[in-house]
Amino acid sequence: MEELTKLEGVGRKTANVILSMAFNKPGIVVDTHVKRVSNRLGLTEHKNPVKIEFELMKIIPENKWTSFSFLLIEHGRRTCKAKIPRCSSCKIEKLCYFDIKNTCFL
Repeated sequence: MEELTKLEGVGRKTANVILSMAFNKPGIVVDTHVKRVSNRLGLTEHKNPVKIEFELMKIIPENKWTSFSFLLIEHGRRTCKAKIPRCSSCKIEKLCYFDIKNTCFL
């Protein structure tokens, strides 16, 4: 992680993707989708991606970090969209703290 983030243009998100995909090292990839969905699910209240990463690392088993990240990314792209979430077709809607009027109950 340290060596990768020293490279210009490589932050923790990119480093986690590289470590996960190329070196099979688990990591939490926090992009805009992970940030939004983890907040809506009440997994974190943070807005800072690094804080979100470390908070999720505490509650998600290490062997699930990579798959969990990519599941949240996919869920954020297909269902839990930023402006118009598809709550009516969401499989985990009961776990959500998000109100369709764009207010979060947290």
